[in-house]
Amino acid sequence: MGLLALQRLMSLQCDRQRHQRRNRHLNGSIAAVGKRKSLPCQQDGYGDSKSAKRMRCSIPELPEEIWHHIHSLLPLRDAARAACLSRAFLHSWRCHPILTLNRCILGSNASVPRENLSCIIDNILRNHTGIGIKIFRLESIFDACNYLDNWLQIAVTPGIEELTLKLCHGEMQYNVPCKLFSDGVQSSIRYLKLSLCAFHPKAELGPLKNLTSLQLHSVRISGDELECFLSKSPALEQLHISACHEIMALKIPCVLLQLRCLKVSDCQKLQVIESKARNLLSFILMGAMVKVSLGETLQMKNLCMSCPNLICSARAELPSTMPNLEILSIGSFDQRVNTPMLPTKFLFLQHLSISLKFTNPSYDYFSLVSFLDASPSLKTWLLDVAYPTMRHESFFGSSSELRQISEQHHGSLDTMKIKGFHSAKSLIELTCYIVKNAKSLGCLTLDTTFGELKCDSGMIGGRCAEMPKDFLTEAGRGAAAIRAYIEDKVPPIVKLTVVEHCRRCHFDSPCEWI
Repeated sequence: MGLLALQRLMSLQCDRQRHQRRNRHLNGSIAAVGKRKSLPCQQDGYGDSKSAKRMRCSIPELPEEIWHHIHSLLPLRDAARAACLSRAFLHSWRCHPILTLNRCILGSNASVPRENLSCIIDNILRNHTGIGIKIFRLESIFDACNYLDNWLQIAVTPGIEELTLKLCHGEMQYNVPCKLFSDGVQSSIRYLKLSLCAFHPKAELGPLKNLTSLQLHSVRISGDELECFLSKSPALEQLHISACHEIMALKIPCVLLQLRCLKVSDCQKLQVIESKARNLLSFILMGAMVKVSLGETLQMKNLCMSCPNLICSARAELPSTMPNLEILSIGSFDQRVNTPMLPTKFLFLQHLSISLKFTNPSYDYFSLVSFLDASPSLKTWLLDVAYPTMRHESFFGSSSELRQISEQHHGSLDTMKIKGFHSAKSLIELTCYIVKNAKSLGCLTLDTTFGELKCDSGMIGGRCAEMPKDFLTEAGRGAAAIRAYIEDKVPPIVKLTVVEHCRRCHFDSPCEWI
């Protein structure tokens, strides 16, 4: 048996090389077949007799399972066309293991109206036996609700490993039936992604022992229903939930010992996240003001959160509750409390991202030195202070000198970027401190443009995005502050990049303050 398997493997490798050369011959025949009025999947023929004869003469005799494998490697459209030319491919087409059905694959040009795509898919699935499907993806198909029950009944069969169902916005009323997950499907499915539909799992649903990834986007499901479904998925490793507006409380049961990544975003009514998954490594929360309880988080390596006044509490609490953090991304708006200097450390933190939006004018950017001093392994730091409050204390017109604190050398920081750099005195002090004390610094980027698109980015119209007059003024102040207080302090070994607004598009920005 071992020798036979080896012979088949060698034959398969040789056939793959021949298959690439034969594609040019197939494409010419396929183009002729594409001119027929009826769909390729609706026909049982093999092309004209001459083409069929040439195919029979050029294709060597191989075991059927190898032909099936070769056919499964073809893109869906090519696989369907090849089935019209070859009896071997026709048989494997009816058991094709991967069906990805969307506008791009089926044709989105003017010759194929979007209403007709449902008819095309219906023909494809009716010509498929439903046997052997491993991956079924149905994405952005217009007017599909009338067909979905039949399609899913054909495609979702025991042995399926991946199911992706993404409907259009006008069809969110479709309810994915729980009976879809029969005993055989429960045992085989590993990846489930539902978008723009309803899903109401019940307690009677059996366990999904091998489900490792669950993604729900704009799905009508309650928190209790989701908790019930999660409790039956002990192998789950990734859970992504976005724009599911009926969930008010997200509870992760303790049976999810394999859960490594939890991402929650833009769930408008979400108030509470309570996780008992003690081996969680990555937690991302965006676009919601939520009370979070993560239980045991000693394994956490990646944390991303955004909510009001988060910076201070993150510095005070995270070093002890999440001591193994390697990536930290935190966002805060209307930040009022300065960051305290504390003895606790982020010993393993390598990548730090801090976003401060519409910061209170009294906030002291210089206090962020606390994060640098607490992170001896820090390599990259992105600080986003775009759209500052214009009432901050500007260094221009100030009689005070730059503050100094005791020097501490930092030997790991290599890349520092400040987005939205402006003339706030405390921000200039922070930058000067980093330039002086980060001995390993190799790249410093100071972006005064607030990250807006520019005319050289290929945007339509060939002009930079419009900016309010006060933002342009502050951007000019920031660039002047760099030249006056920072540029000459940057060591020659550090690559300094200063990003400014395009003067061609913003030639009328005021600059009387210089």
